[in-house]
Amino acid sequence: MRAIAPYIEMYSSGLGPEGRPAGVFLLLGPTGTGKTLTVEALAETIHGSRRNLLRIDCGEYQLDHEVAKLIGAPPGYLGHRETHPVLTQARLASVTSEFSSLSLVLFDEVEKAAPSMTRLMLGMLDKAQLRLGDNNVVNFERTLIFMTSNVGAHKMARTLSPGMGFQGGPRTLSQVGARLDSVAMRAARRAFAPEFLNRIDETLTYQPLSPQVLETILDIQLEEFQQHLNHRLGARAFRIEVPAKVRRCLLERGCSIEYGAREIRRAVHRHVAQPVARIVVSGLYRPGGVVRIEMPTEDDQLPGRLPLAA
Repeated sequence: MRAIAPYIEMYSSGLGPEGRPAGVFLLLGPTGTGKTLTVEALAETIHGSRRNLLRIDCGEYQLDHEVAKLIGAPPGYLGHRETHPVLTQARLASVTSEFSSLSLVLFDEVEKAAPSMTRLMLGMLDKAQLRLGDNNVVNFERTLIFMTSNVGAHKMARTLSPGMGFQGGPRTLSQVGARLDSVAMRAARRAFAPEFLNRIDETLTYQPLSPQVLETILDIQLEEFQQHLNHRLGARAFRIEVPAKVRRCLLERGCSIEYGAREIRRAVHRHVAQPVARIVVSGLYRPGGVVRIEMPTEDDQLPGRLPLAA
């Protein structure tokens, strides 16, 4: 965020570059470290909603002929009238808001796209222009462009989990982070052409999440589930209480340096949301009361049932 914020300030002050996007960013790093979530949080901060974001899933454009869906088929080609381009000026305008005229565009997992897609993006990244199949030109001067990539993920996994007998590798999170940055940059140089990388303003490598950060993420996940329950049940809602022992067990189940924070979401869904859903379906709760999650006494597994509290 410290790297992204100056580009937003340049745009807001009217001092952004002419004939270029407001900012172009390549986000690298292990899976589950928050690359996509960063852009979603930025959209929520700037526009008030995470939906104010034009997301392109590059996994849908793995073949060269599929890339035509981005700009539409040119006149004379079969399906010209039926192919509506994805990247249009109207689509960019649709993700702005009354708070800001800045559009956020995310190319998710850009390494999965066909090579023709990165070639197509060269003019967009350099001159802030993209020519569509019907010869209309889309202007990207009021746009922040983000690209996420998992290139080098396998080498990163080996760096994070080197296996038995590995003694000379990095030990602390800062050392691991520096090693990941080196691995990611080498992988990016192999995966993308120099002229593509040269048009990127900032290349950011996400570091593995520390235990303290994972604890905070767990708190956020539990609070979001509580808000979701309050919204869905309304006057019938109740409060969920998760003691420290259960939180530690959730972190053990959902904490992985290889897979990041996504396992925490799965652990909360499986061991908190699903049992609470069974309680709601059975009606064994009191509106306005408390449902406390407790550890069973026979072993150290997470509970299959949730005892009720007043």
